[in-house]
Amino acid sequence: MNDQQRTNRNISSGVIAAVSSAVVAVSGGVAWITSQTPNTPTPVNPSQSIRQPQQPLTTQPANEQTASIYWLKPKDTGVELVPQPLKIAAAQPNQVLEKAFQALLSGPSEGTDSTTIPQGTQLLGMKVENNEVHVNLSENFTSGGGSTSMMGRVGQVVYTATTLNPDAKVFIEVNGKPLEVLGGEGVEIEQPLTRKSFNQNYPL
Repeated sequence: MNDQQRTNRNISSGVIAAVSSAVVAVSGGVAWITSQTPNTPTPVNPSQSIRQPQQPLTTQPANEQTASIYWLKPKDTGVELVPQPLKIAAAQPNQVLEKAFQALLSGPSEGTDSTTIPQGTQLLGMKVENNEVHVNLSENFTSGGGSTSMMGRVGQVVYTATTLNPDAKVFIEVNGKPLEVLGGEGVEIEQPLTRKSFNQNYPL
């Protein structure tokens, strides 16, 4: 073997050795990087998480109750109280009776039923407490009519006020004061009133 061949062989061996070293180095680097890379996913920044919009609060619908308002209807010997069912959406008994009385004070809209409650009478207040119903009416309630008219309107108030509780005790007030005497004929009102006491003391 001459010197030129030895030199070329040495150069080839050196190149191969250098390439092998580079491959080993790269492989080792890849292995090291792989060993240092966790398999778990990158945690999401909480501030970047998508927040679902809150649903708006919904108000519970009011319960619908059936109340009755009472009108007067002529009969052979006088008049009688007749109910008119009325569906009312309200959450509290107080609200149910308030709406029932507003309809009562507006008067009948059709039919042969009538009222002796004077036009313009207003509901000034309503309170339902335990077994009692307090009804506060304006002064118009006491005006006009004879004894039959007076007893008729008291009956309308008593029966309408007890539509949710027929055994309730009713207190009638006028301008915030207990009603003791009604009308020019001086019909005495014994309070509290119930359906039973009204039928016994104020026959129509």
